[in-house]
Amino acid sequence: MEPSLGCSLAYTDRLNLFVVRPLLALSFVLSFLILGWCLAWKLLLVHVPLVQEIFGLKKKHYLPKPVTRHRFSRFYNTLSLNNNNNSNVAEVHY
Repeated sequence: MEPSLGCSLAYTDRLNLFVVRPLLALSFVLSFLILGWCLAWKLLLVHVPLVQEIFGLKKKHYLPKPVTRHRFSRFYNTLSLNNNNNSNVAEVHY
């Protein structure tokens, strides 16, 4: 009787089919994902303030508030003070 060669796989073929090929596929996918993450990190994510805050990349610098704040409220307060002064002056003259 002749041995049937059509259905049986050699030991090295099985090793290649069930171990080596899946490991190569996984390593390719993982390297692709890592490369994509590194590119996204270097080009985009480093510049996003939320990501900087989460990973502690950049300390928040608080600028002192300018002296010229509340210009409108100061303007309206001076108007009301002027109106009060004018009404007081008018009462004194009567």
